[in-house]
Amino acid sequence: MTKTRRWLEDAVIGLNLCPFARAVYVRDEVRIAVDEARGFEDAIRRALDEADRLLQAAPDDIATTLVVFPHALSDFDEFLDAVDAVDELIERAGAAGILQLAHFHPQYQFEGTEADDLENFTNRAPYPTLHLLREAQISEGVASHPNPEAIPERNIEVLEELGELEVHKMWDRWSTD
Repeated sequence: MTKTRRWLEDAVIGLNLCPFARAVYVRDEVRIAVDEARGFEDAIRRALDEADRLLQAAPDDIATTLVVFPHALSDFDEFLDAVDAVDELIERAGAAGILQLAHFHPQYQFEGTEADDLENFTNRAPYPTLHLLREAQISEGVASHPNPEAIPERNIEVLEELGELEVHKMWDRWSTD
């Protein structure tokens, strides 16, 4: 959990890659669930268990959940399959429009990019991570943000301003003990 917390504090909050994260983190409303699943199906089940837990909790107890898989979904293609499966199961359970899924992975690579392109680091985390968010809270945050559509572009600019060497130094801090 130390690596994930360091990544969350340094990158997501510290670099303001998610302008909505600081408030819920400071209020201790972010659940970090480190899961011991070892395979694809176990990881899916555990993610759905966490989705249920989030739905059952009051928003001021758990606003959002990071489900971290240090032992599963290390292959990026398998991880993307898991993202699709969890999204589909959330929809089937009637929670689409209530929960939203974001995702992060150590080898995250946007389609059409090279592996080391800095923009990929906006979605890299020390471990495969499924981020369950309450859609109502996202809507509130987006409504209060002056230009939410510009967030991805701004994040890339932040990483480019830091430069490749500094981004890789940060990555080494998040991904090593």
